[in-house]
This record gives sequence, C-alpha cells and structure tokens, in this order.
Amino acid sequence: MTVTQEAAVRAGTDLDVVTHWADGAPFPGSGRRFGDVYDPATGQLSRRVAFADADDAEQVIAAAVRAFPEWRDVSLARRTQVLFAFRELLNARKQELAQIITAEHGKVLDDALGEITRGQEIVEFACGLQHLLKGFNTENASTRVDVHSLRQPVGVVGIISPFNFPAMVPMWFFPLAIAAGNAVVVKPSEKDPSAANWLAALWKEAGLPDGVFNVLHGDKAAVDALLTHPAVRAISFVGSTPIARYVYETATAHGKRVQALGGAKNHMLVLPDADLDLAADAAVNAGFGSAGERCMAVSALVAVDTVADDLVARIADRISGLRVGDGRRGCDMGPLVTAAHRDRVAGYIQAGADAGATLVVDGRDRDVDGAAEGFWVGPTLFDHVSTDMSIYTDEIFGPVLSVLRVQSYDEGLALINANPYGNGTAVFTNDGGAARRFENEVEVGMVGINVAVPVPVGYYSFGGWKNSLFGDTHAHGVEGVHFFTRGKVVTTRWLDPSHGGINLGFPQNV
Repeated sequence: MTVTQEAAVRAGTDLDVVTHWADGAPFPGSGRRFGDVYDPATGQLSRRVAFADADDAEQVIAAAVRAFPEWRDVSLARRTQVLFAFRELLNARKQELAQIITAEHGKVLDDALGEITRGQEIVEFACGLQHLLKGFNTENASTRVDVHSLRQPVGVVGIISPFNFPAMVPMWFFPLAIAAGNAVVVKPSEKDPSAANWLAALWKEAGLPDGVFNVLHGDKAAVDALLTHPAVRAISFVGSTPIARYVYETATAHGKRVQALGGAKNHMLVLPDADLDLAADAAVNAGFGSAGERCMAVSALVAVDTVADDLVARIADRISGLRVGDGRRGCDMGPLVTAAHRDRVAGYIQAGADAGATLVVDGRDRDVDGAAEGFWVGPTLFDHVSTDMSIYTDEIFGPVLSVLRVQSYDEGLALINANPYGNGTAVFTNDGGAARRFENEVEVGMVGINVAVPVPVGYYSFGGWKNSLFGDTHAHGVEGVHFFTRGKVVTTRWLDPSHGGINLGFPQNV
C-alpha cells in the first residue's frame, strides 16, 4: 500500500490525499485531520489534503533544520547548477503544472501558464544571484587593518502562500531563498495544495538535497507552527490584510523577520485624453482575469465624468463577448475557487445593488460553458459607485468592477490616496505631464502608465504601501535577496613584528 493509499484509508475515503513533503519524499503525518479539495468547474470533491498537527509541523521543520547547514556551505556554482536544472525541468513540463492549477483553482489554462511563466522569471533571476551575494572589501581602513562584508543565509524560512497563485507566489520567494543557501518550508493554501508538492518533486529531480525544500499542509495550526517555531528565522506571506497583520505581529513577537503582503483595492484612473479602447480592454483584462482573484486586479475604475458614459458602454460591450466556463475548454474566465467564495462575491453584488449603485452587468445570471454545479459568478460591472459602499471599501476578490466618477485629475488622485490600501494603481492618459505627476504624487507601491496590472519584472521588487504591506521588505528583486540574507562585517589585522604593545584605548582610525 502506498503512502497516499494509506493516508486515504485513514481519511475514510478512496480519494487521493495530498500529503506533506519532507526530507525529499511524501510525508503522511498523523492523518488525524483532512481538508476537502474541489474542482471549481464541476463542484465535485476531487481529493483531500492532510492537515498538520503540532507533531507533523515539528517533523517537517526539523527536516529543514537538518538540511540547512550542509546546503549553506554548498558552493554557489553547485547551487546555480541545481537552479538551472530546476528551470529547465519547469520549462519542459509547465503544461502539466498548469493542468493541476486549473483543476484546483479554476483559472483558465492560459492564465495558469502565465502564472508559471511569471514565477519562472524569479527562478531565472535567482540563477544569477552570485552577483548580488557579493560583499565589499576595504584595504587599510586603518593601518594594516582591512574590512570586508559578507551576505549569509538566515537559516530556515517559512513561506505562506494564498490560493490565487499556487505556483507564482511561492516562486516569488523560494528561488531566492534557496539560491542564497536557506532551507524552505512552504505552507500552501489548503484550497489548491497539489502544485506545491509537484514543485517539491521537481526540485528533487533537479538535484536539490533532501530537506532543503519542504511542504507543510494545513490550516491555522500549520501557520502558527511556522510563526512561532524558534528554528524558523523568517516568514514570507501573501494574503488578506487582516491575516497579514496577524502574521506580522505574531512572527515578529517571536523574533522573526517578516515580509507580509496584504490586501488591495487597486484603482485605474482614466483621464479625458486617454485612448478609451485601450482603457476598456485593459479594464476588462485587469478586472476579470483569473475571475478577479488576484491582489493586482483592478476593482475600482476612476473615470473623469466627461468620458465615463462612453467608457462604461465600451466595457459592457466587451463583457458581453467573454466566454465564461471550464478553464480546460478554451474559455476566457473560469469559476471562483470555492462555493463559499462564490456566495460571498454574490453577496457583495447584491449589497452594491441595494446601496444604489447602477448594476450595468450582473454576473450572477450568466450562461456558462461548464457544469451547473460549478462555482460560477460572471463578470460584473457597477457604475455610479460611491466611496462609502461595501463594493468599494472591501476587497471582494472576485470579478466585480466598480466605476467611480470624478470631475478632474486632482479629485481622482485624492480619492486614490485616501484609500487605506496602496498595492497597485494605473493611469490611462496620452499626456506625459499628467503621467509624470501621477507617478510622483500617487501613494501606491506599484504604478502603471497605460498598464493596468503593473506587476514588476523579476529583477525589480513587488510590494505595496500602507495596509498592503507589513514589514519593510518587498518580494523578489534586490529587496528579496536582502530579506533572505544577513549582512556581516569582518575587521581583520594580521600582526607583524612592528605591532607595538598593549593599548587599552578605543580603536582609532589611524
């Protein structure tokens, strides 16, 4: 009987069970608790996932603790070879991973492939990490005294990732962590857990030593184990703002460095001189791609009133041509991840209508190319939304686009800056002066100029301002390298016969 079969028997079902991964192999754990994993396009229970208890977490973390000292001392040349091998394997088999993501998350296959490609950018960036791990050297800082600096790995790091990008978000972190010499424990979302195990098996095939990459599945118990365990030195997190705040406060209270990326309410400001076809295309792509389940989705379109009617009409026309359905059937937009989330999003749509917003397109009543039992909400468009409505104040995390009307650039900028989130934003204009003002004045961490989803390329860092980030360090890029390493400064003097006698005074720069 295989490990998976044994776990399935303990779970009381013949469904496959997604187990933990430790020491380079599946690890079933105690088998006391399990979560359900669904195919969102059919509404059917597809597999179960093991939920860690305290002892399971201890064993998975212990695997990383054992692996770290040896991996830390592996040469940069050898680490790079493993990273390149992982990159090549991932590139050759990403269709397989995309199928897994679509089956558990629901996003269309093209979107899943795009997620993997963006994550692969970080793997490629990490392949050249040797340059960013270099220190500096100063000869004769004092007489016959030299000073040099080092960057060294922090140790065991925990990565807690959300359901919306089961491959890309972990890949924002673990390639840099591994390239820098750390050992990793990934805690994926229990809603779509299989991608993490697939990546773990790929690392083993690429030659990564056992225990350097581990997977711990579960719920809050697994998260809290990572946040409080004394051997875990750093935490990377992406998720909602309330949980990001909890992660930051709990982990820092236990002496860990933390980068916790929280929620968002991303605005897209459309000025009167904008290309409205470009803006409408961008609003549809940014608002409804991945069913709006992404932290960089545009959910608030801020339109200057003189072009708002025309822009809303163009967006509504484009929505009518979108094909919603099973992501494996060539559709444009798939289902939401769970039935509970579908109901939550539908509740916001009703709340917006009740509050007096104009419901231009209602996604609750949409023909779909998929099973009736799937978790469907189609693209939804509201007009005449005000800033006190819940469809504006809350992060819905679904295919709901709200149009807010303003009279000028200044009013639009003030509206954006007043929002408590500061993740991503965009301005659509053909006026270079207005664009330059916007990038200078807007209080948001990632800005697009005629680019609705300004996710940085891998060698820049990803992260927002205000309630969208807890901690000082953004993901990937140079900031990511610094997060997964610690600086050390070494002062050296080699004595010669002229060193002189004892001097109890404070060292002097002479």
